[in-house]
Formats: sequence, structure tokens, C-alpha cells
Amino acid sequence: MFGSQARVPLVIRTPAGWGQLAATHSQSLEAWFAHVPGLLVVMPATPYDAKGLLKAAIRSDNPVIFIEHSRLYGAKGEVPDAEYTLPIGVSDIKRPGRDITIVSYSRMLHVALGAAEELAKDGVECEVIDLRTLRPLDMAPVYDSVEKTHRALIVEEDWTTCGMGAEIAARIGRYRFDYLDVPVERMGQVEVPMPYAKNLEELMFPDEKSVAQKVLEMVA
Repeated sequence: MFGSQARVPLVIRTPAGWGQLAATHSQSLEAWFAHVPGLLVVMPATPYDAKGLLKAAIRSDNPVIFIEHSRLYGAKGEVPDAEYTLPIGVSDIKRPGRDITIVSYSRMLHVALGAAEELAKDGVECEVIDLRTLRPLDMAPVYDSVEKTHRALIVEEDWTTCGMGAEIAARIGRYRFDYLDVPVERMGQVEVPMPYAKNLEELMFPDEKSVAQKVLEMVA
């Protein structure tokens, strides 16, 4: 709009995801923000990434929506005391593998990694990619992985209709279709308002068992 002459060095930190807070406070709205040109949307999964990406967001001249999953506030991990930043817009391969590519982010990354560990016991090696940034999307590692594994599963916490997974699947289908042995699959939240009851809330999302089952179907 202003020919890149305007600076908006603004960071908005916001919680998201489920946490027994019912429909009005347990939403995953990252795809809404990622739809807007000019906004940077960051959604880390680990303490190390959270610190490095937040430092980078603060230094950016662009507005950044920094989304923190409420269930990850208690997560533990190695975080250097020294100053460091991580580049916004760069995905990270959290687990190398040869049989299938699992693309995820935020809390669902940990679900994907847990499923991958269980599948490895049966000889199925999953490559798990953490997007970390949702706008812009770094698809290069995803494309490279799909060329190797010939399969792609996207695991997200938001609704799959018009969600982040839909955009990722569209890009894989557009640019790496010839490498696919099976259609791209997506797993996400059940498409109903979030319940408050804990036992019902836990049924809303993919878990390690359901992700592992989907992988086995795709590699069969």
C-alpha cells in the first residue's frame, strides 16, 4: 500500500489452542491471521524456538502475530542464556525419516513426534517438519521431503476446512504432485464448537494413536 516505505515494528503475543476454556477461549485462529498479506504469523512449538523467534519478531520492522499455545506454557527444553535469534519464515526438520513426511506446528508437533517414535518401533520412519512460521510459509523443506518419502500428512489443531493444512496440501499438490504415491492427507480438529467438558475436549483433536494409524494406512 505504501510501497514498502512504512514501518510497523509491532509484536502481538496471543495465546491459542485448547485448554478447557470452552468455545470462546479455546480457538485456533492462526489461519485467519495467515490470510492477511503483510502480517507475519509465528507459532513455535519448543522453548528454544519460542525465544529465538520472539527475539527476531521484536527486531522486525513488520507486524508480527506471535501465537503461543496455552498447553505449551509449561513445556521444558534447553534454552541458551546467550542472546540468539532464529529467522522468521524458516521451517525446521525435527525428525528425519524416509517413509512419510509429517508437517505440523505448535502443540500438534509434539503429537506428531510421539507418533513417529511409536511407528519407528515397527520400522516406519517419519520425517517430521515443524513449520514454526505460518506466514510466510517455508515450503522448501517440505518439497524436498516429499520428493524423498512420496507421502505427506499434515497434522494441525485448527479445523481442516480452510485451515493451514489446506494451503499446504494445495501447494504440495501443485508443485510436487508427480512425486506423490498417495493423496496428501490432513488431520485436524473435529468441526464443531469446542466443548468445555474435559472428556469431550480430549476427543476433538488428533492424538498419537490416530496419527500413527493414519500413517500406517498411507504407507501400506
